[in-house]
Amino acid sequence: MAIARQVLCLSAFLSLPHARSQLLRYSVAEEGESGSVVANVAEDAGLAPAQLSARRARLASEDGRQHFRLERGTGRLVVAERLDREELCGQAATCTLPFELVLANPLQFLRVEVTVEDINDHAPVFPEEQVTFKILERSDPGSRFPLEGAQDLDIGSNSIQAYSISPENEYFSVSFGTRSNGDKYVELVLQKPLDREEQAEMHFTVIAMDGGVLPRSGTTQIHIAVLDVNDNAPVFTQDRYVGHIMENAPEGSVVLRVVATDQDAGPNGDISYHFSQTVGQIPLGFVIDLISGEIKLTKSLDFEAAEKYELSVRATDGGGLSAICKVLVEVVDVNDNAPELVVSSFSNPLPENALPGTVVALFNVKDRDSGANGKISCALEDQLSFSLRPAYKNYYELVTVSTLDREETAQYILSVTAADAGSPPLTTTQTFTVDISDVNDNAPVFNQTSYTMYVHENNVPTVLVGAVSAADADTGSNAKVTYSLLPAHPTEQPPCSCISVNSENGDVFVLRPLDYEQVTQIEVLVSASDAGSPALSVNVTVRLVVVDENDNVPLVLYPSQDSNPLSSELVPMSSEAGYLVTKVVAVDADSGQNSWLSYHLMRATDPGLFVVGAQSGEVRLRRPVTERDAVKQKLVVLVRDNGQPPLSATASLSALLLSDFSDVRITHSSLATEDEGDSLTMYLIISLVFVSLLFLTSMAAFVVHKVCKGKELKGGHVLYGASNLQSSLADAAAAGTLPHPYCYEISLTPGSGNSEFKFLKPILPSLPPQHCTTGRGTDDEQDFTCGPVTMEDMAPNNAGTLSAEQFNSLSFN
Repeated sequence: MAIARQVLCLSAFLSLPHARSQLLRYSVAEEGESGSVVANVAEDAGLAPAQLSARRARLASEDGRQHFRLERGTGRLVVAERLDREELCGQAATCTLPFELVLANPLQFLRVEVTVEDINDHAPVFPEEQVTFKILERSDPGSRFPLEGAQDLDIGSNSIQAYSISPENEYFSVSFGTRSNGDKYVELVLQKPLDREEQAEMHFTVIAMDGGVLPRSGTTQIHIAVLDVNDNAPVFTQDRYVGHIMENAPEGSVVLRVVATDQDAGPNGDISYHFSQTVGQIPLGFVIDLISGEIKLTKSLDFEAAEKYELSVRATDGGGLSAICKVLVEVVDVNDNAPELVVSSFSNPLPENALPGTVVALFNVKDRDSGANGKISCALEDQLSFSLRPAYKNYYELVTVSTLDREETAQYILSVTAADAGSPPLTTTQTFTVDISDVNDNAPVFNQTSYTMYVHENNVPTVLVGAVSAADADTGSNAKVTYSLLPAHPTEQPPCSCISVNSENGDVFVLRPLDYEQVTQIEVLVSASDAGSPALSVNVTVRLVVVDENDNVPLVLYPSQDSNPLSSELVPMSSEAGYLVTKVVAVDADSGQNSWLSYHLMRATDPGLFVVGAQSGEVRLRRPVTERDAVKQKLVVLVRDNGQPPLSATASLSALLLSDFSDVRITHSSLATEDEGDSLTMYLIISLVFVSLLFLTSMAAFVVHKVCKGKELKGGHVLYGASNLQSSLADAAAAGTLPHPYCYEISLTPGSGNSEFKFLKPILPSLPPQHCTTGRGTDDEQDFTCGPVTMEDMAPNNAGTLSAEQFNSLSFN
């Protein structure tokens, strides 16, 4: 099958830079097989085959039928189904199938027209297989008898070109041609008079031949019945009748009336009317009255289905003579079809950063009515962001005219109304719902310009102190906000490690305990970033204020508590009440009320002699000094803060009451001696503890040995000799590990020095258990405190011991 191809490219018609339209024309013979190649559209349009797939190339036709198919891989246009030119276009001189090749990204469409070329695929067909003519035997040679011509659905040279008679006879010939009005006719021409008596009837075939390369033909059988004389055949008043009828005319409406006359009289002059069948169909929708010749409607007509009808009416008289006329019924269009709007392309959703002039939709409009009823205008409801723009013929583009903002309007509902010019006009409305897709054009916004959070010092680790919150006007991933820490100042690297922020919800945590005395507040920047590409972010300052807790005890600065011995304040014996002895100076590392200090006299040798200023810490005499007052006065001052709960510290100080400042040297010497004695006593206590532990270990080992050696000694006591036992007890006493010590209180005076003091207690086999403790008194004197003993517990005749009366008579200052 030969395929002729023509390509005609038109110049650009659109103002939009990325939209172009071309007109491509091709031709293809009808009856081609499915898959037959028409042309290479990609090559003719200047496109690479790969672009067809990338730009989602597709074919779109106004009637929605796909007669052709586009192979994206090769760019070829192929036949999608068998094409029948007669079915598609009927008897039209040309048969053109228009459609569009639509491309996306950027939007582009090409107008394609394929002309279907006729082939000789139909043979001529007579409306009747057999036609009977009744001809008077006296008919003159040259008489013509009209014959309904054959019809060929093909056109041009493939249509009927000649008629002939077979077998040839001497009585008839066939004549055919075209009248001045364009109607074709076929007539049998009588060549010589008939003689009924010689031949009452005859049969032959009329052949119609087309002009195809391989000619086709059609035949009809002719039966000639020779009649007696009926001189006049019916004659129509017009060779061609034209009638007009509205397409909405009701059933039974009269279209027109045909009239034929016959000059014969009697039955030969009686005329009847009937339709002569047309090729391939009976004139459905019409009926003719046999007597009157009125043609009426049997059903309503549709201008869009058929604009006109051609009918053949035969008038026959009683003698068998007949005449044929043509009737053309033209259907008058009524505005009964609303416009149709067909969308070829629709881009949805539309990014909010689309430039003005972006094509959103491409559509075409059509109306099956004709004339003014088929003239269409399109309008877009008032929209400030979109407009309609004519594109090509009946195509329109829906384009943007201003910038879009999804955060302001996320969706547009656009109504396009197509109206015809009929009376009344009919309209069709197409709604385009344009969703605006988000673009990351909004940074997150914090709900506060800055944040101040508070945390008490000595907090537990990972304590939640607050939260920051930011919102993003975008949507989807562009609105997903994550939080992170930045240094408060560019020079800080990295940000404070004691603060953390939850990246998902913005919760702020303090990771480790804070100390108000080291840091009172921390400033960091919290960054809120969205997940767009590129990401947008915003920073906010977060100030973390550390709230002071009462966690620091007061610190005594004066008098110094580290010196040994403590310094003493000198107070003249002549001092009166209110005399300033000294001033206790203390500080508290806390702040606020936690650092407010108050001073109280906690303990004193003579509490009634001194008074301490609660706020100032000044130590003054409450009353005048008397001779009865001790020379050395020791005071303990309590320094307490105002926290909850309050913390306190003590300040120890001493005062020397002197009648003359010349006693200062003697007093200081005594104090030094006293301090030296205190040191010796401490060393003695340590030695006693060590020896006691050694003794207990030895005794435990001895008991274990004796138990293992002599099990026969049950319930008895083994005693050492008096001398051995006395020696052991003396050693134990020297070591400070007597098993049953008495209770004594010993005060060593400063002048005792390293003098020895020895005594032995009564030796008894069994004494009540006692408890003994050692400690230091308030005046830094070594104290020994033991449980009570009675005089009956002592043995009076033990050598080397002191009696209770002798011991009690001792006096120690």
